[in-house]
Amino acid sequence: MKRTRIHISKKRLFLTLILAGCMGCMVMYWKQKSEPVVLELGIFAGSNWDVANANSYVIVDKVIARFEAEHPGVKVHYYSGIQKEDYSEWYAQQVMQGKTPDVAMILAVDFDKLAALGILENLDGMEAQDKEFRKADFYPTALQSGKYNGSQYALPYETVPTLMFVNKSLLNHEGFMVPESDWTWEEMYDICSKVTRDLDGDGVLDQFGTYNYGWLEAAYSNNVKLFEEDGSMANFTDQNVTGAVKFAKRLSDLNQGQKVTQDEFDAGCVAFMPLSFANYRTYKTYPYKIKKYTTFKWDCIALPSGENGDNCSQLDTLLMGISKQSRHKELSWELLKMFTYDEEVQMDIFRYSQGASVLRAVTNSKEAEAILAEDMDDREQVINNTLLDMVIEQGIVAPHFNGYNETMAYAEGEVDKILSEDKNVESTLKIIQRNVNTMLKQ
Repeated sequence: MKRTRIHISKKRLFLTLILAGCMGCMVMYWKQKSEPVVLELGIFAGSNWDVANANSYVIVDKVIARFEAEHPGVKVHYYSGIQKEDYSEWYAQQVMQGKTPDVAMILAVDFDKLAALGILENLDGMEAQDKEFRKADFYPTALQSGKYNGSQYALPYETVPTLMFVNKSLLNHEGFMVPESDWTWEEMYDICSKVTRDLDGDGVLDQFGTYNYGWLEAAYSNNVKLFEEDGSMANFTDQNVTGAVKFAKRLSDLNQGQKVTQDEFDAGCVAFMPLSFANYRTYKTYPYKIKKYTTFKWDCIALPSGENGDNCSQLDTLLMGISKQSRHKELSWELLKMFTYDEEVQMDIFRYSQGASVLRAVTNSKEAEAILAEDMDDREQVINNTLLDMVIEQGIVAPHFNGYNETMAYAEGEVDKILSEDKNVESTLKIIQRNVNTMLKQ
């Protein structure tokens, strides 16, 4: 009888423990269900384009509010106050601490390394499974900015093409009209050769054709491909590269050894300068318009086309990607899409930032054109959709391979010496190509 009681007592204890365990699991389950899923968002303050921006968090906060409303039980968190110049280090620290943000802005200088190290999620699978997502809605050039080894590791969020600043007052004074956007190298050289002058007769030039236009700008507009896409080889001896460097040298020689500075440009003594679309938007509108370039009238057009190229220029794009370690991939994909693929959010790029939308339909819309005109003087010409669409569509995107930034920095420095030290173009480019190819193999 005593043994039976012990047996029953043990059985009851066992059942009690099982019941307690089940209740504990249920409590934990409902606790987890009641606690929100938190997505970490990596962003920085200010503008990616190094111009003033008083609306740093407007778009971000609007997206978060809408995303959380559409996804009950989900919260999006970000740290405010991180400056762009500190963002790369901050992001690297998050990676090392195992706290990589689920979704984050990716700087162009960091993208290749992050993709190569496997820190970013390959988005190809998510794109293929999402029937509502169409890559054709993006500008291909902007989309290309987020590709690595043929796969999409980030989506474009905002893009900025390079335009040619034109000092209309100077050109008109010298008897020239502002060139059409399909102008050529020779047209540019003709104008520069005639406006570069010693105005006061003291033997020193005080009016110039160009500032900050170099061989790389010329190369982009001459159908140049400096590297193979995979970074296996450089092409600095290509005849189109040679032509671009020689053209840049012809322009430089007009200055007779004088170095043109930003001060001379700001004073209205220079006819042409490459300028980002972000700068155009900032300094064409109030209140920044009254702080800069007020002593002369100016506008922007496309860069001149080379002998074998088109009116192309560099395209810079701010990217956003998903962490490979994210535990909420589906939600992260939805948040990434809202930032980059939602037309309402992309229209806000025109309202609150200085770049252009990465979606064709948005950039080409009448609404976008109206937003660009809002803060400009009625007498000012506004960049129309046709020009903006063209320079983005034809934009040149830097190749993505590990080590590109270091290799390109060396090459740029060496080619610049051709202009400043009067070196032979062909022989120097051969040496540069040999050295660059050696660097690529290391």
